[in-house]
Amino acid sequence: MAANAKKTVSYGNLKNRAVFAARNFWSGLLFGVGTMAFATGTVFHQILQWHHFYDLSTERTGVFSDGILNLFSWVVTVTGLFLLSNLQKRKGLWPKRWIGSALMGSGIYILFDGIIIHKLLGLHQIRYGYDLFPYDVSWIAGGVIFSLTGLVMVLQTKKENFRK
Repeated sequence: MAANAKKTVSYGNLKNRAVFAARNFWSGLLFGVGTMAFATGTVFHQILQWHHFYDLSTERTGVFSDGILNLFSWVVTVTGLFLLSNLQKRKGLWPKRWIGSALMGSGIYILFDGIIIHKLLGLHQIRYGYDLFPYDVSWIAGGVIFSLTGLVMVLQTKKENFRK
């Protein structure tokens, strides 16, 4: 208990904000990309089984591609968490900036998946045998909402940094 009583919140410190602003941003962004890749892969590829990451070949290739996506998502997530741990150790965590960039990362992943993977490359669609328009609109809208919410939070931290 005594150790918890001595904890200080240093993200209000202007020096820490200036020094660790970029690390907060990249840690949150990587965490957001990784967790959203994992969440969408788990829900749509494994639980609902609507598609695989790569649907242009055999079932075996599709399952293999899902494994590669999971590997990517965990490497990116863990990298973000290592940076977060380092920020906490150095008392440089800026929660609002980190959460904002994590939301941005989540939104960027959804937009990349929806626009590049689904539409431009055609590696898979959200769902087969149904009208894709409502799914596509919902997917892209979700990505925009995550990205813009995160962007607003990150921009607010820039203003907060100069205000103090």
